[in-house]
Amino acid sequence: MSDLAKTPKTPDSSETPETPQTPETPETPETPETPETPKVSTEKPAAAAPAAEPSAAPVPAVDPRLLVREEGFAGYWAEFTRKVRGGELGSLPVLVGLIVIAIVFQFQNSNFLSASSLANIAVYSSGLGIMAVGIVFVLLLGEIDLSVGSVAGVGAAVWAVLNVNHGWNDWTAVLVAVLSGMVIGALHGFFFAKIGVPAFVVTLAGFLGWSGLQEWMMGGEGSINTPSGSIVENLTNYFFEDKAVAYGVALVAVLAYAASLLVDSRRRAAAGLPSRPTTEIVLRTGIVAILCFAVAYVLNEPSGARGLPLALVLFLAVLVVADFVARRTTFGRQVFAVGGNPEAARRAGIDVDRIRITVFALSGMLGAFGGLFIASLSGGATKSAGGGNTLMLVIAAAVIGGTSLFGGRGKVWSALLGMIVIQSIQQGLNMIGMANAIQYMITGAVLLAAVVIDSVSRRTQKTAGRA
Repeated sequence: MSDLAKTPKTPDSSETPETPQTPETPETPETPETPETPKVSTEKPAAAAPAAEPSAAPVPAVDPRLLVREEGFAGYWAEFTRKVRGGELGSLPVLVGLIVIAIVFQFQNSNFLSASSLANIAVYSSGLGIMAVGIVFVLLLGEIDLSVGSVAGVGAAVWAVLNVNHGWNDWTAVLVAVLSGMVIGALHGFFFAKIGVPAFVVTLAGFLGWSGLQEWMMGGEGSINTPSGSIVENLTNYFFEDKAVAYGVALVAVLAYAASLLVDSRRRAAAGLPSRPTTEIVLRTGIVAILCFAVAYVLNEPSGARGLPLALVLFLAVLVVADFVARRTTFGRQVFAVGGNPEAARRAGIDVDRIRITVFALSGMLGAFGGLFIASLSGGATKSAGGGNTLMLVIAAAVIGGTSLFGGRGKVWSALLGMIVIQSIQQGLNMIGMANAIQYMITGAVLLAAVVIDSVSRRTQKTAGRA
């Protein structure tokens, strides 16, 4: 009977219209310790399976790149405008600048876009462009190399002395010259990374010291002429007259680009990551094919065309290899990491000192190689090779092309774009008879504009929370 008396008390608690107070049940979801709920669901296996499937489905859809590709051209346009608003301009300013330069100078002189004019731009861009590739890697570290011009002069002097004065084999002399630049760069990197001397001071000292070594090596004569038919002479004076060579190089470039896109797409798809659809791969390959075959046509067909320059082939080969190293290898990723935050890279297990020494060695090697192009253009090695405005043009090319002076951001191909901009300006001003003083002022203004764009872009990215 006492039990019966207790039971009415439960209906009293069935003032449990207050049981709607069991919004304490939300507390049970908050405590996902409720492994009991999975147990209840295990009794209903059919309900448990669908519950797992929807949780897996949204995962790939969250990736913004996948959403962009699913939306087609509208998605890509939205992504492009979002990047521009966020300060991620990429190569857009350079491409716009090139179009403006071409229109202005073609209007001033109808021969600016002729085959011979474009061939000159390609040849004169090659040597300095190769040196700019090395500077791109140094800038990715957030550092600077002021010695690249004098290292180029030393490379030319080493080749000339060994080949001409001492009768060394042409190929051996070229190899030793390039290796001498690598050793010089590694020495700069050692003082910077291991001793702690700022890169600015080390390379400034190198600029002065190696200039003195170059002058001492050249001796009293001050210049050594390039032998006829030598490797160095052919660097900038040899053109592939056979038209099939230019078209063949264009075809190889297009096929290699398409293959890289396909391999990357399949690799990402196999890993369950967003990948480019076939339509996008076809479109990208078509655009590259148009550009490559247009260049081959201009170098081959019009009047005054001399064929594909060897200098351009070598420059493009250096760009392709350097781009692969920067984007597809562990070393390249470590360079970006060190440039972005050296301390974080060190804590992540990256040998920061080794990366720095290697990058400066690479800059010195490419600097010496570019010095051989300078000797080829000038007809020999001289005391002043690599001097003058060489350093300014090389650094300006890397920065104008889009490599950040603040480290951690840039592309190897910026060396090509920046050097084409500079040489196009110089070629156009020469064709309309402008003085060198005007050329320097205009190039300086373009360099300043590139740095301003970079600074504003970084500030915009920080404001947008993307830096």
